[in-house]
Amino acid sequence: MTIFLIYSILVALTLLLIPIVHVRLKGIITLSVVFINAILSGIVVFPVLLGENFEIIFSGTLITGEIPIRIDALSAWFILIINFTIVTGAIYGLNYMKTYKNQTANISIHCIAYLLMQMSLIGICVIQNSLVFLFAWETMAFSSFLLIIFEHHKHATLKAGINFLIQSHVSILFLTVAFIWVYYRTDSYDFNSIILFSENYPTIISFGLYLFFFIGFAIKAGFVPFHTWLPYAHPASPSHISGVMSGVIIKIGIFGILRMLLLIHTDFTVLGSVILIFSVISGVYGVMLAIIQHNIKTLLAYHSIENIGIIGIGIGLGTIGIGESNSTLVLLGFGGGLLHVLNHSLFKSLLFYAAGNVYQATHTLDIEKLGGLIKSMPHTAILFLIAALAICGLPPFNGFVSEFLIYSGLFNGIENKALLNVFIFLFSILGLVLIGGLALLCFTKAFGIIFLGTARHHFHDTVKEAENGKLVPMYLIALFIITIGIFPQFFIHLLNKPIQLFTNKINQPTELISTFQLYETMQYIGLCALGFMVLTLSIFWLRAKITAKKSKIIATTWGCGYTGNPEKMQYTASSFIRSYRKLIEPLLLIKKHKIELIGVFPKNGAHKTHPLDKMEEWLITIPLKKLYFIFGKFRFIQNGNAQLYVLYGAIFITLIIAAPFLYNALLKLIEFINLI
Repeated sequence: MTIFLIYSILVALTLLLIPIVHVRLKGIITLSVVFINAILSGIVVFPVLLGENFEIIFSGTLITGEIPIRIDALSAWFILIINFTIVTGAIYGLNYMKTYKNQTANISIHCIAYLLMQMSLIGICVIQNSLVFLFAWETMAFSSFLLIIFEHHKHATLKAGINFLIQSHVSILFLTVAFIWVYYRTDSYDFNSIILFSENYPTIISFGLYLFFFIGFAIKAGFVPFHTWLPYAHPASPSHISGVMSGVIIKIGIFGILRMLLLIHTDFTVLGSVILIFSVISGVYGVMLAIIQHNIKTLLAYHSIENIGIIGIGIGLGTIGIGESNSTLVLLGFGGGLLHVLNHSLFKSLLFYAAGNVYQATHTLDIEKLGGLIKSMPHTAILFLIAALAICGLPPFNGFVSEFLIYSGLFNGIENKALLNVFIFLFSILGLVLIGGLALLCFTKAFGIIFLGTARHHFHDTVKEAENGKLVPMYLIALFIITIGIFPQFFIHLLNKPIQLFTNKINQPTELISTFQLYETMQYIGLCALGFMVLTLSIFWLRAKITAKKSKIIATTWGCGYTGNPEKMQYTASSFIRSYRKLIEPLLLIKKHKIELIGVFPKNGAHKTHPLDKMEEWLITIPLKKLYFIFGKFRFIQNGNAQLYVLYGAIFITLIIAAPFLYNALLKLIEFINLI
């Protein structure tokens, strides 16, 4: 209770202090309070992750009733991930925002919104009163909106922020309907009433309730087809906000899905199959669209959708395991999914921070204009490469560990005798394989075009490496990425208690994920990969020593007799993936613009592609156009004639006055008809 009081007073004083201090102090105060909040909440949640219980019941108000604060192992796992990502984001952001130091008012709002976001995310993980939970959810949505629209003078940024806010409130609408449904049946706002609801009503009713919750949380998580806000919000935000959004804000949707799985009792086999199919589609569709993007941050945004799909595959696998009382599927599914929540928050935030370094050095996010940055930005290039290898699921990096657990669970599920389940698991394996292969293609393109070769565009300012203030949190994240990949046993051991929450739902003895043979297999793979890395680095070190004293000649690469601009002889991002684009074009929506080459030595020529989201076109753009068309038929009503507007008011007032008389007349008519 004391920690909660200290926490509340500290945040309240900070929110009052930030607007009045000098601009240089705003970021430092925000970082300090974020760090203190992380320590205070960590003191509470870390023992819970190791097996202790934590519960406080506040008296609340007449409207809310009691407000229970419950922290279990699932909450503890997510809070630790949230705090780490927000702290590293604050350190990076402190240096990233120096460019905008003249925008005092904007920075004040930005700092306040950042603190509110941290508070609301932690609150969502611990509050178990539906009314207060929705308040925390709304606070998270609005503070995120303020963070997204920092550069609100840009039309695209403002449009992206409004899009995010609207879809966030669609999410809130579904959650509100679900909570009202529970309250109507149980007369309680406590989350435990959800358990009573699902146990006292037919399975089909509880399944419908879960679908309402799932849609509400899936919009925030970015599952297809609820993903359309995400590719706009990520590129529009400052890079540290993009990293935090992808690292933890969309993961709060995953937390909600997992929380409701613990509370609602339904047909878990069917539910798990639904989640699994949604997740495979999300993963494949996300990476398919990521490959054809030209904006670095849009590319990374679609990879967030892909990785949400991978997490969802683990959740779906574990849910089927609950339905079939198969502890192996539960352990591997939820274990892989929960570990991938951590892994994705690490390598995706690192990728966005690297993209931020590139943007501030070159003032562009267009991949087609970049090239050769490894020469001027070696640290950023190495860090981007580490994160890229991790997101592709290659050892000895963290992405491999979580995907290995999910793969193991899917292959274990094939042994199931039910033909439908075998088909679903095979479909999921093929989907996961396709996701991994396409991710390799995408990041080969991204790293190769951005950092290798020579510059494709002349920049007015000298491109130089980011300052140490940005690189320190990036290297810290990279250290965790490598540590999890080489020594996964510690992090997997921390998952024992969160996974036990799900294994408790089946009537079998609780097993620990660390007892599986594959646990040792992963350690061997990690150590072998570490040995390979040491060998590779040793060869490069030895090569550098041997060639250090030899003279080096730097000259222009031979252009095969071509006397024009050799920079244009390089692969562009579009040409690199042309074969893929031609193959996949019927499934996606790609607009092309060509200027044909004329003559033997043509001077002008261009070929541009503009990738669009076909699902967004079908579900949002086309319906909105039809709606605008229908509303346009009534445009004559608002014609600028003041006399008609006065007439509208008179008609409205007349109808209001006449309504009671018309209602009484209608009642008398009904009575007369009944008498006849």
